[in-house]
Parts: sequence; C-alpha cells; structure tokens
Amino acid sequence: MGQVLAVVSGKGGTGKTSLCAAVACCLAKLGQKVLCIDADVGLRNLDISLGMSQEPALPFTAVMSGEYPLSKAAVHPKFEHLHFLTAPVTTQPEDLDAEAFSAMISHAKNDYDWVLIDAPAGVGAGFRLAAANADLAMVVTGGEPAALRDGARTAQALEQVSRAEAKIVVNRIRTGFFKRLRFTVDDCMDTVGLPLLGIVPEDEAVSLSAAAGKPLARSGRKSAYEAVKHITLRLMGRKTALLDL
Repeated sequence: MGQVLAVVSGKGGTGKTSLCAAVACCLAKLGQKVLCIDADVGLRNLDISLGMSQEPALPFTAVMSGEYPLSKAAVHPKFEHLHFLTAPVTTQPEDLDAEAFSAMISHAKNDYDWVLIDAPAGVGAGFRLAAANADLAMVVTGGEPAALRDGARTAQALEQVSRAEAKIVVNRIRTGFFKRLRFTVDDCMDTVGLPLLGIVPEDEAVSLSAAAGKPLARSGRKSAYEAVKHITLRLMGRKTALLDL
C-alpha cells in the first residue's frame, strides 16, 4: 500500500510546487513508483516544475469520472517510474466530487509507492480535499516571521480536516539567515507547532530549471537539490542529517 503526501502552504510564493516536483523526481530516481497530482485547480503549473510541460497529460477529473483509467496517467520522459495527472482547466475546487477523488486516491495507493498531491496555496476547498486524503503532509513555509505565522495557521487547519502526520519544510533560506536574525530551527518548529522535515536553501538552480522546463538537477554540496535529496530520504524512513547551511 502506497503513501499519500499532501504538499501544502499557507500562501503562494513559498516554492511549494517546485519542492513537490523535486521530491517526486528524487523518489523516482530511488526506484519508487510515483504519481504526481496537480490539485491546484485554476493555477496549475506542476507540469513545468516536473519538466513535463510538453507532455500531453490527463486532468485528474477524467480519471475520477471513469472516462480514463489511472494507467493512462502521463509518463515522465526521463523517469519511467514517475507519472502525472494535471488539474482541470474549468472546474472549480468547490465543485469536485470528494468521494470520487478519495476513490481515485485509494486506487492509486494500490498501484504506486507514493502519491504526491500538490495542493493549492491557502486553506480552501482544494487544500481540504488534498489534506483529507493524505497519510503525510509537508507544510512548506519561508523562514521569516510572517511566513511562519501562515505555516502555523496551515498546521492548525490540517489538524481540523486530516489525520495526516504533518511536518514542515523551511524553504528558500539564504546562507546566514538564522544567524543574522538570531533565530534557530527550533524557533521555526515552535512557531509552526510541527516537527521539521528539512531546510532548503535559496538556489537559482530552481528557477533556472523551471524556466528550462527541466527537473531540478544536482548543482552543489549545499544546493536545493541536495536538501531535497535529504528530505526524500527522511520521507522514506532513512536517518539523514539536515543540510548544514
């Protein structure tokens, strides 16, 4: 039985989608069979971060409705173990059939080791749909106080609608950030109220990869790629140290 990971954030601009794509690619590189679902209805862009913008992809609603089987999910051109369902263009999150979505996820758990749901930013209907079907939740936040406050609000919303085990990832951290603010990783966990899954540095390779329509690639010992690799290993239950920034 596979694991369902909801990737969520309290607001836009945290790098949630890029992180979701990078974790999915790392899992696939490690031999895991992965299904990525873009649940950000109306603002879909997970295909770009995955490097699949040129690949024809079914909307997840086509599988929910029974129009197409799950086996027709798009296959990544580089990672054969990574499959993808995009978000519908016209459907509103409030109009989605929650029971049909849950049935699709249950089916996917039988076929995949990991199902990653890229939820829309905020705590609206799309967030609740992803969270309600998750075994694990990754709350993506920045390190500044306002972002951490949004992360705390997201954690509280998760607790109300989901039994998922939730952890935070503090993303896009500049070198020396915590030292300059006299802030620590423990402060981040205390503010959000969740254990830490990882810290990811600010890295222009993330933007360059997205602009080129390619998955995030290795770019250095303290790169975003290395941080994501550590996060992925911890998701798989392996003991791995945090990336030292």
